[in-house]
Amino acid sequence: MFGITDSQGEAVAPGAFERSLTVWAQRGKMPKLLWQHDYRQPIGFWQEMREDAHGLFVKGQLLLDLAQGREAYSLLKNGVVDGLSIGFVTVRSRRADGRNGGSLVRILEEVNLQEVSLVTFAANPKAKVACVKMVDPALDAVLGGLDQLREFLRQKKGG
Repeated sequence: MFGITDSQGEAVAPGAFERSLTVWAQRGKMPKLLWQHDYRQPIGFWQEMREDAHGLFVKGQLLLDLAQGREAYSLLKNGVVDGLSIGFVTVRSRRADGRNGGSLVRILEEVNLQEVSLVTFAANPKAKVACVKMVDPALDAVLGGLDQLREFLRQKKGG
């Protein structure tokens, strides 16, 4: 969300993502969809990413053939994880007084967006997952069965 001071003392200004999103679009790519900012755990891909009146809008798809993708889906649909967080390089920022003359806030005026992660605790309390959908409930059931089979085989191998 634009204009919200996060737990890092930063606030994103409207327009901060525009140039970066244009460059990504020119490459025919999107920033990465990661689990908890871990570059070793990509869990899907973003289908749509744009600035709207509130902030950065993202719509993505988890890769359910990845164990971490299935776990993320389960945590999302059960409301355990609901945060979003951006990974970026600052291009341009400025300092400004916080609300009611509080401490200085770093206003991010332009960023080079690298990734958007699903996270347990978002720095910006308004950066939330709004909707979790399963495209194919039958696939959801099959994937759940595969997870159970994997666990059974793991236990059998260990015991």
